[in-house]
Amino acid sequence: MNKSLVIIFITIMLDAIGIGLIFPILPALLRDVTHAENVVPYIGAMVALYAVMQLVFAPVLGAISDRIGRRPVLLVSLGGAAINYILMVLAPSLWLLFLGRAIAGQTSANVSVAMAYITDISAEDQRARRFGLVSAMFGIGFVIGPVLGGVLGDHWLRLPFIIASVLNGCNLALALFMLPESRKPGGEKVALSTLNPLRPLMWAFRMKSALPILLLFFLFSATGEAYAICWALWGSDTFHWSGLMIGLSLGTFGAFQALAQLFLPGPAAMLLGERGAILAGVACACTALTTMALATHGWLVFAILPLFALGGIGTPALQSLATRQVDDAFQGQFQGVLASVVSFASIVAPLVFSSVYSAVQAQWPGAIWLAVTAIYALTVPLVVRL
Repeated sequence: MNKSLVIIFITIMLDAIGIGLIFPILPALLRDVTHAENVVPYIGAMVALYAVMQLVFAPVLGAISDRIGRRPVLLVSLGGAAINYILMVLAPSLWLLFLGRAIAGQTSANVSVAMAYITDISAEDQRARRFGLVSAMFGIGFVIGPVLGGVLGDHWLRLPFIIASVLNGCNLALALFMLPESRKPGGEKVALSTLNPLRPLMWAFRMKSALPILLLFFLFSATGEAYAICWALWGSDTFHWSGLMIGLSLGTFGAFQALAQLFLPGPAAMLLGERGAILAGVACACTALTTMALATHGWLVFAILPLFALGGIGTPALQSLATRQVDDAFQGQFQGVLASVVSFASIVAPLVFSSVYSAVQAQWPGAIWLAVTAIYALTVPLVVRL
């Protein structure tokens, strides 16, 4: 594995740790700033603001990276994340917290540019495995980050944000001094039309072959939002789990997810083909979700987590298929469009799943996972037709 790839993976893992650090203590920070007991609306607004900014700016930054190179855009993105965390450390008022999240959303090209970078330096038969390693780095980061954030937040509420800012500073220094450019920048200037956030989206939607890929990314991203919204509520309502048990269940899932992404996507794509790997992942996820919906004992959830983690083995194969929809000269722009699709799912899905959970909470909380299974079922005909 070459040095550039190692640096990209370290960058992604540090970024995931930084994000995970703030999860356990963000509600407490908002209570401290707003003096309100119910901070759920503020959390929802911050998540939506970040997603909206990413929806608008990710395609623009991706298109710019096709023209001036991946490295400068990645540096700007990492700098924006560091500024966001610094504002969270210093912010005495709510509007500064929202300003920080807006800046982070505007510069949130880390993942899309990293994916374009990996595409630049990887042969087609290597991409599924390497995209799986990206997911593994995220999994490792999300195992370390929340635990570390919870421990540090007990000492001082804003300490996790300081550590997150330092991690992003290290990320920035690593990319600045050690990461080479992955593609020779084109000689053309960045046209003003490139800065139109709708232009890359319209460009992508005009490609009929890319539409199933875009819809699949939306549906898979939407299912992921269900876990963030409903997991803790479901665990508490169904099994009367404490915060520790909820954290252990998420941490265990993250560990299995990281292992699955580390070792399985490449072999799965080689053995089953890319479409077969995606369908196998869907089948594993649906089996696990159905078991969770029917479970009456908490140990069943832990028993099914390895199978649940296998549900993600098809995502790198889908990412690999996506890279073949456009020429190398437009990989950054297309990855930015995919990031916007994911952001749109992050805006819509929480509203849908929170409403569904509210409707089924009293009678059968586990029914929420059958709703997620139904969305997975919608992906099957799309995958078959790829």
